[in-house]
Amino acid sequence: MTTPTVLTALPRGAPDAPAIAAPGRVPLSYAGLARQRATAAGSLVAAGLAGQARIAIVLPNGPALASAFYAIASSAIAAPLNPAYRDSEFEFYLSDLAADALVVQAGDDTPARAVAARLGVRVIELGEDVAAPAGTFTLDLDIPPTIASDTATAHDCALVLHTSGTTSRPKIVPLSQANLCASASHIVRTLDLAPRDRCLNIMPLFHIHGLVAAVLATLASGGCVSCTPGFSATAFFAWMAEARPSWYTAVPTMHQVILERAGRNREVIANNRLRFIRSSSSSLPPAVMARLEDVFECPVIESYGMTEAAHQMTSNPLPPRARKAGAVGLPAGPEVRVLDSAGRFCAAGVEGEIVIRGPNVTAGYANNPAANASAFAPDPAGDRAWFRTGDLGVLDAEGYLTISGRIKEIINRGGEKIAPREVDDVLTAHADVAQAVTFAISHPKLGEDVAAAVVLRAHATSDERALRDFARARLAAFKVPSRIVFVTEIPKGATGKLTRIGLAKLLGLE
Repeated sequence: MTTPTVLTALPRGAPDAPAIAAPGRVPLSYAGLARQRATAAGSLVAAGLAGQARIAIVLPNGPALASAFYAIASSAIAAPLNPAYRDSEFEFYLSDLAADALVVQAGDDTPARAVAARLGVRVIELGEDVAAPAGTFTLDLDIPPTIASDTATAHDCALVLHTSGTTSRPKIVPLSQANLCASASHIVRTLDLAPRDRCLNIMPLFHIHGLVAAVLATLASGGCVSCTPGFSATAFFAWMAEARPSWYTAVPTMHQVILERAGRNREVIANNRLRFIRSSSSSLPPAVMARLEDVFECPVIESYGMTEAAHQMTSNPLPPRARKAGAVGLPAGPEVRVLDSAGRFCAAGVEGEIVIRGPNVTAGYANNPAANASAFAPDPAGDRAWFRTGDLGVLDAEGYLTISGRIKEIINRGGEKIAPREVDDVLTAHADVAQAVTFAISHPKLGEDVAAAVVLRAHATSDERALRDFARARLAAFKVPSRIVFVTEIPKGATGKLTRIGLAKLLGLE
């Protein structure tokens, strides 16, 4: 498959084939999507909001957001934002982006409107008729709709997102037309996606995972993506029964919640066999992978992605090739290597920092020369620079990558280094544990010590002592959590990812 370099050339579906669907809605065809994109892009051009205009998008999850993102990114710069942000957060992001316009849903009283008014940012209302095909929308620009010619080039910026900012000020990540097309095409090849496939999207569409893996990769395959209002444990199996997907992609916390409700939905699972399940954006505990494969009777494909790589970097392959539990697979698009502290390539089996380069990798953060200087490492052979992921990992002799942890998340207990993921995997292997996340707490003599937050399964009876004994039998003594706190839900970021840094404070342990 030839990889397109601009988004207008990405969709591969037959004109009458469904492209975007949604629960309870008539799907939008590929021909309809092309018309929708051209009309929206034409309106933006006529309003002077094309080229490198930055258009923030604050819309609820669903088909209109999927098609609006595609239309805007194909002709300008899309900047989707979390609609749950508060006034101060919108003020930061709209200011930092230097947004030229803000797209909001008609009638939605989001605080982003008032912030945009204060900042002098133009507000555009998006109208959606739920009786029309899913993904159909209008933009209230008071300009007669026109059809825009395709003028974007491969190097034009199409999407800007912020890094999570858990350890520093969020950085702006610009991704070009070519970056997005390359990553979507890599996912198509990795998963052997085809027009027969239907993806059930439960990921937020202000996040790179949902935007690229669910929406753009599906369009690049000629398949159909069913866009839900967002993740809902109670609605997931009803959506599955209606959409009859061949796959879905999610973060591990979502998979774990789905498993908790799978027992009462065996008939839906049996009647809607998935070809595979994809997991990405954070570590999938091997015990959870095994349970998913047992319950859904299909392979679970764990992948490794990040915003700076337009999502996918490595992936476990489909059967009959090996899927290695605990590993994030083989390079799946960009080149992937591991560097030691001296900037030399590590041999197989030796831990170092994971670095990447390739057509899906950003050329650098926007307006941040200091961050770019530290984010890119010179090639030992003098070739193109490598992007430093900040993750520690090991490549085995077969080329499979295992992530040890984030460099900044490694717990330093009196000089002994502990990878939180290793402790997570041990705790989640206990029959009573539904979720676990390990993190650092302060210690007066050691500097840091190990703690864990645990969500127990329904009717479980294990206490802190039982779990510590379980861990002690499987871990070196210095890795066993000194504190285990039981919670009904582990605090997560906006995209459902577990956040270790700052968790001690959130849980009242500091």
